[in-house]
Amino acid sequence: MRRLLVTGGAGFIGSNFVRYWINRYPDDRVVNLDALTYAGNLESLQAIETAPGYRFVPGDITDRECVDRLFAEEAIDTVVNFAAESHVDRSILGPDAFISTNIHGTFTLLEAATAAWQDASQEQRFLQVSTDEVYGSLAPDAPAFTESHAYAPNSPYSASKAASDHLVRAWHETYGLPVLTTNCSNNYGPYQFPEKLIPLVILNALEGKPIPVYGDGMNIRDWLYVDDHCSGIDAVLQGGRPGDVFNIGGINEWRNIDIVRLICERLDELRPGTGSYQDLITFVTDRPGHDRRYAIDATRMRADLGWQPAHDFETGIEATLQWYLANLDWCDRVRSGEYKNYYQNQYGERTPIP
Repeated sequence: MRRLLVTGGAGFIGSNFVRYWINRYPDDRVVNLDALTYAGNLESLQAIETAPGYRFVPGDITDRECVDRLFAEEAIDTVVNFAAESHVDRSILGPDAFISTNIHGTFTLLEAATAAWQDASQEQRFLQVSTDEVYGSLAPDAPAFTESHAYAPNSPYSASKAASDHLVRAWHETYGLPVLTTNCSNNYGPYQFPEKLIPLVILNALEGKPIPVYGDGMNIRDWLYVDDHCSGIDAVLQGGRPGDVFNIGGINEWRNIDIVRLICERLDELRPGTGSYQDLITFVTDRPGHDRRYAIDATRMRADLGWQPAHDFETGIEATLQWYLANLDWCDRVRSGEYKNYYQNQYGERTPIP
């Protein structure tokens, strides 16, 4: 039996992980600490909110008193740190929150874990959920990122995650904290907040709004279905050794414009409009520091842990489309006035490219 503190467990990936873990390990204890910022939504956890081993705690990972109390009350032996400001565009508009949550928040968790686990005898793990963006940008023909790739972050978001990753490594080397780090590629799937590319395309298309595509749309990302990410973290917790780093990728490299067109084509079939949704595609001026390509080499996950993704992009995107079409009311509820203000600031002033 594990006693998990899952931070950011009301966000997109965190809520998927909480549901995954409780359904797979119903005898474990899962404590979900989330500040419920704009992207946190308890509605994503309704299916398991009455599970015997589940507890939700509203709170911020920068609050040392709160974190210490949870370690003591719950005898936490496993931390899975999802809590992070994670949207690059938002980090460009306002980096302060990213520095606070991603760096100071991780520091607070590390300090609390170090203090709580000094004399404990059970097996403990502190898993830092990070991103492939810390590695920077790849040339089109460059080999994919491995775990030994040098960090070269290019946005306030990725720089803040790189800093927190370095703290995690330092706490292992200096204090012997039993840490693990995972660097994932772009996640997609159910319950993703609409500011991200895939749900943004789906919802703008259905509402007849322009579908904004940065620059020439040729930026390449590796796409990981969120359930596969959850199973990958599970594999790392079960089989990783303290200090290990694992890259978790979907082995699905796609150009942004090709994803947009694929979604439009499927929506033309699933929810036909008066014309093709592709007519809504609008190329807009690129964002600053937009990395050209990310790609994950997940060889170590397969070789050391026997893990590989269960979904290719075609099956994953189909499941995602079906979920959003069946849950448009959820999308309406999470798109608050704050999100509308952000959307206008981010895309309303961008110049369309002829």
